[in-house]
Amino acid sequence: MEIDRIRPGEWNCRACIHGGLVFLSGTVADDKTLPMKEQTAQVLAKIDAVLNEAGTDKTRILSATVYLADIGRKEEMNEAWMAWVDADNLPTRTAVGVALTPGTLVEITVSAAR
Repeated sequence: MEIDRIRPGEWNCRACIHGGLVFLSGTVADDKTLPMKEQTAQVLAKIDAVLNEAGTDKTRILSATVYLADIGRKEEMNEAWMAWVDADNLPTRTAVGVALTPGTLVEITVSAAR
């Protein structure tokens, strides 16, 4: 089976497609000055765009991993997540607290069916 790569860069690509599955790289907000909820909304919009480019959408997400610079701010992230996610097609999800690059409050990676 062939592997399709979306937007290959210097050290990774935005997504890989193989066998009907789409795997996205970790996605962060472009504007690091935004608060948690707004950074999360920006990340989710970027995920929408890459999923669309891969021929799928958020209703086909199978799994998501959310990395938070401060796990104590999980509810702020959840506000943006719940406004975005399709309630009839919830994916599995894990949220963990980790050290992220300065200014980055949230990073999200997803895998989806095509």
